[in-house]
Amino acid sequence: MYRAILDAGVGDDVYGEDETVNRLEATAAKLLGKEAGLFLSSATQANLAAMLAHNARGEEILLGDQYHIFVSEAGGASVLGGIVMHPLPTDEFGALALPQVLAAIKEDDPHHPVTRTLALENTVSGRVQDPEQHRQLIEAVREQGLKAHLDGARLMNAAVALNLPAADIVATFDSVMLCLSKGLGAPVGAMLCGSTGFIRTARRLRKMLGGGMRQAGVIAACGLYALDNNIARLADDHERAQQLADGISTIEELPVKCFTNMVFIEPRDSDLEPLRIHLQERRILIGRQNPPLRLVTHLDIDDEGIDRVVSAIQSYYRLPRK
Repeated sequence: MYRAILDAGVGDDVYGEDETVNRLEATAAKLLGKEAGLFLSSATQANLAAMLAHNARGEEILLGDQYHIFVSEAGGASVLGGIVMHPLPTDEFGALALPQVLAAIKEDDPHHPVTRTLALENTVSGRVQDPEQHRQLIEAVREQGLKAHLDGARLMNAAVALNLPAADIVATFDSVMLCLSKGLGAPVGAMLCGSTGFIRTARRLRKMLGGGMRQAGVIAACGLYALDNNIARLADDHERAQQLADGISTIEELPVKCFTNMVFIEPRDSDLEPLRIHLQERRILIGRQNPPLRLVTHLDIDDEGIDRVVSAIQSYYRLPRK
C-alpha cells in the first residue's frame, strides 16, 4: 500500500483531474454494479452526502434504531440537512420487518413529514443481513415512492460471509456507501456509488461539506490497493474472530458472541476496569465501551495476537476475585 502511494499519479480532483481518484471511482462503481462512484474522506461524510442528495429539508428517513446513521454520526442529516430521522426497532439480528417499515410511511398529510428514504445497513454490528429480505423491503417501499440507501461500511464482510458478489447484494439499492478503511485496510476514505445523476448531486454536496480534495490520488491509491487485494482476505478476519470467541467461550463467567469479524464479551461491571488494566499491563488495549465490549479482528491481527488475547483474558479469570 505504501508502494501504491509512491507510484500514484495525481491531479486536481476538484476539477476531476486526478487519475488515481478517477480510477478508484470507476473501479468501485463497477464492483458495486452502479453507474458512477464518488470518493469521500469518510464513511460518515459519504452517508451524509447520500442523505442530503435523497432528501429535502423536512423530509424523512426510515432507519433502524441501531444503525450508524442514527446512532453514531452526530445527527448530521438532521443538523445540517433539516431531515427527520425516524428510528425503527431492529430485531436481534439487526433487521427491520416489512410490516413495521410500511406502517411507518406517512400519509400525504400536512401534519407529517414526507417519508422519502429507507436507509439500511449491512453488516449490523457484524451481523450479516439477508439480501432477499432487503430486496423485499426495497421493492415494497419503492411502490410508495421511497429511495433506498445502504450503509455498507462493512459490506465486503457480508459479501465474503455470504459468498456472493457485492453487486448482487446491493442491486436493488439506489445508493450504497462502502468504507475503504475498517476491514479493507486503507488509512482513510469511503466510496459512494449510485446513478450518474445521483453522484453528480453528491459531488456538489461533497464540496459543500468541505470534502473537495486536491491531489487526493495519494490516498485513493490505498483504496484501489484495498479493493484489489484485501477483499478475499476478510475471510481470515472472520476465522480469527471465531478463534477468539472459541477461546473466550471456555470462561464460564464471560458471555461471548461472534458475528463475522466482531466478538462481543460481557464482563460483569465489577470486572470491567480490572480486566482492562490486566490486559493493558500485557500490552493489549481494549475500548472503553460499556458491555458488551466489541473486539474486532482486522489485517493487523495475526494468529499469535489472537492467542495472546485469549491467554491474557483467561489468566484474568483464573485470578482470585471477590
